[in-house]
Amino acid sequence: MTPSRRELLQLGAAASGLLASAQATATAAPGPLRPPRLKAGDTLGLISPANATFEREPLKIAVEALQALGFKVKLGEHIAARRGPFAGTDAQRAADVNAMFADDSVAGILAMTGGSGCNRIVDKLDYALIRRKPKFFGGFSDLTSLVNAMHRQTGLVAFHSPVAVSEWNDYSVQSFKSIAMNAEAAVLRNPVVKPGDDVVVREERITTVRAGKAQGRLVGGNLTVLASLAGTPYFPDCRGAILFLEDINEYIYRIDRCLSTLRLTGALDQLAGVVLGRFTKCEPGDGYGSLTLDEVFDDYFLPLNIPVYRGAAIGHIKRKMTVPVGAPAEMDADAGTIRLLAPAVA
Repeated sequence: MTPSRRELLQLGAAASGLLASAQATATAAPGPLRPPRLKAGDTLGLISPANATFEREPLKIAVEALQALGFKVKLGEHIAARRGPFAGTDAQRAADVNAMFADDSVAGILAMTGGSGCNRIVDKLDYALIRRKPKFFGGFSDLTSLVNAMHRQTGLVAFHSPVAVSEWNDYSVQSFKSIAMNAEAAVLRNPVVKPGDDVVVREERITTVRAGKAQGRLVGGNLTVLASLAGTPYFPDCRGAILFLEDINEYIYRIDRCLSTLRLTGALDQLAGVVLGRFTKCEPGDGYGSLTLDEVFDDYFLPLNIPVYRGAAIGHIKRKMTVPVGAPAEMDADAGTIRLLAPAVA
């Protein structure tokens, strides 16, 4: 029986509706994969995916610090290994990461220290395993590579956090607990410092480079490490993102070069906002002359016409905030804050 014109129109409308629904589903950005929150009494896996630990005492202190935070500690099989500057071979270091994700007795994973070497193993991680068994994974500096790769490859929210050998002072502990343990949609802001005998506060200051607010996923970390991922499948998706950056011991011309790399990839043009942490001991060095960091940041970020602020407590500093990579947030460049739009852990 031949369908009537009316029936054909109804079928066409229904098909169009299904197609539109399918297209919307296909193009909608999936929500982040949130790991379970950490709890007191949980076991943290302690690994060294970057540098070796050359003495016994730092490892002992790191374990004691994590125990003081309320965790049990399980050491990676190769945490005390060494090959050159690294904590074992590439295969050994990658194996420790994968083993901790596979181990159901381990609730979360923290890096012992930064350094170098994570780029050597970023393509050796079992991302399908990580997606199946999402867990807290934290670290900073060279861990920028693994933290961003995990989010890009799996959608997992990973954490730019203190490493185990960091100083776990009150500010760092409270930031870590509020984000990773208490599941707060927290506002990340610098510590409040009183001026003391001075007439002005000189520490923990925020500088607004361009005013305004912006919302987006948090991505970033150490600038030098991040730039080294450009053009790879492990570089973060910067479309509509809030990029946070920090660095240490780099001449200003190298900071300029890394930002140029990000600009040439098109990443900077895609951003919703920028949060600049501390660029510790990033100085001019020797030579004919140098731009200042102010000038470099102005050159790269002001033309973007997006909110930017500088001085966030992110980086190679004593008091540092835990920043969830992949979590949706709102930055306020005037107030110098990052407000999570939802808890970063489940």
